[in-house]
Amino acid sequence: MELYQGYYYHICNRTNNKEVAFKSPENYLYFLKKYRNYLESLIDTLAYCLMPTHFHFLVNIVSADIAKIQKNIGILLSSYTKAINKRYKRHGSLFQHHTKAVLIHSDNYLLTAAAYIHQNPVVSGLVDKFEAWEYSSYQDYIGMRSGTLPKTDIIKNQFPSLQEFIEFSHQRICDDDLDAIV
Repeated sequence: MELYQGYYYHICNRTNNKEVAFKSPENYLYFLKKYRNYLESLIDTLAYCLMPTHFHFLVNIVSADIAKIQKNIGILLSSYTKAINKRYKRHGSLFQHHTKAVLIHSDNYLLTAAAYIHQNPVVSGLVDKFEAWEYSSYQDYIGMRSGTLPKTDIIKNQFPSLQEFIEFSHQRICDDDLDAIV
């Protein structure tokens, strides 16, 4: 995973064989706690979404210690896996070995990636409305929650109003849309 300080990335990974990684609300919260512990001082998180079988983070790399970021992502995933293995009496790796980090090369792509991340729970059929999914940063963006993990100002400042952010967020974005602007 190639990363550079000062750049934005869409970081994601999924489980092996579509196994459910987050079996309870406590699992989601525990993963976010570990994420904060290992990465919050090294990267700024702009948006995120934890799904039952995968996760997405839109981040800005603030630390020059890229090796530490890469190492800490590995530690996050392996330590979470160890906890899940112990809790649910399972064995082996939970996440795929290669975490993807897609470089965000434009403001348009940054906004599109944030919308895509927030749309995941609706597109997957887990909820009917973006704001109904507790394990994404969308609630923080629209003022339903005042979480401290996402730094919402970078994306929100691209819109003249909250309503315009919401309207943009609801424009259907699919994988092909992301591929087209990469």
